[in-house]
Amino acid sequence: MQPILKFIQRCPCSVFMMPKRTVTADTTTRWRTAYGGRNTVTLIHGDGVGPELMEYVKAAIRCVRAPVDFEDIPLSSHVASDEMFERAVMAVKRNGVALKGNISSQNTLRSLNVLLRTRLDLFANVIRCKTSPVVQTRHKDIDILVIRENTEGEYSSLEHESVPGVVESLKIITRIKSMKIARFAFKLAQEDGRKKVTAVHKANIMKLSDGLFIDCCREVSQDYPDIAFDTMIVDNTCMQLVKTPHQFDVMVMPNLYGNIIANVCAGLVGGSGFVAGSNYGDHYAIFEQGTRNTGMGIAGKDIANPCGMLFAAANMLEYLGLEKHCSAIKNAVLNTIQEHKLKTPDIGGNATTSKFVECMLKEIDKLTPTIGFSYEMQNFDIGLHYKNIT
Repeated sequence: MQPILKFIQRCPCSVFMMPKRTVTADTTTRWRTAYGGRNTVTLIHGDGVGPELMEYVKAAIRCVRAPVDFEDIPLSSHVASDEMFERAVMAVKRNGVALKGNISSQNTLRSLNVLLRTRLDLFANVIRCKTSPVVQTRHKDIDILVIRENTEGEYSSLEHESVPGVVESLKIITRIKSMKIARFAFKLAQEDGRKKVTAVHKANIMKLSDGLFIDCCREVSQDYPDIAFDTMIVDNTCMQLVKTPHQFDVMVMPNLYGNIIANVCAGLVGGSGFVAGSNYGDHYAIFEQGTRNTGMGIAGKDIANPCGMLFAAANMLEYLGLEKHCSAIKNAVLNTIQEHKLKTPDIGGNATTSKFVECMLKEIDKLTPTIGFSYEMQNFDIGLHYKNIT
């Protein structure tokens, strides 16, 4: 554990604020645990770099004095009992909001990430891929919303071996869920001032399943005459993203295509460590990194990029109605890169994760003195010390 984390528990969080209820697209009822103006959020550690990044997130949340308490659930592929999984599901249902590290599927028969999304009916995955001047990229001024149906398609987990050596995998596309994700995409596009929605598909081959998905999107598009609508085959979409990504605004697609397209878009704007993702249902929301990588190969090496998880935490704060706290964290992250020239190796630098977060916490204090914290820098050998604020 890095020295910076030794003092996380000392950082006070004494400001009480009633969260403003915000409305996301197609979300009619929101259940949250909030006592005395404080929100309880489920924290699922995951595998790889997940547990260490969660500790840095806790530091940022406490230092920005957001009225948030965490219920820790150490669910991972190594702690994947039925009891632990059910505990995680109940915690999300109880609290309504969760922040999650990715869980490896190597040691489990079924993906726990998929099971969580289907059990909680988190039907929409949203990733905003936007270029930033602080990260060098091939293309400039990209701003794409990738919206992925999150609970069916090839991720229905319906596979069987009909005869030895022959495996059948069922892809499930339903009208009810296709209509739901299409409405979500168009409503979100409308609320965000977007001009075009592109439905990604392979209906030229999968005429019934993807054909149904496209028909649903086209039907919903009739209710939004001010938003242009077009369709594109998934293989051509990948080529067009690499060649001319500026043609895309909002993209909606079934599950597997969403996984592929989201990773391509993330690569265009800085990589997996720089993008945040959100999963929405009618009652619950889970926030995570934009691409579902565990980072097993870099776990414990203090080189993981914390930006994606910090942005996810900031989006979670915005979801809870804590816009000032959200902005403080996002601006602190960007200033750390731009003004202090600190970058982790994946985005062209050589800074360690702990050094990056240390600087980011100083930026939080500088940017938001009214909701921030005071601290004094001591020898790095003994880490950061926080002073109580009355």
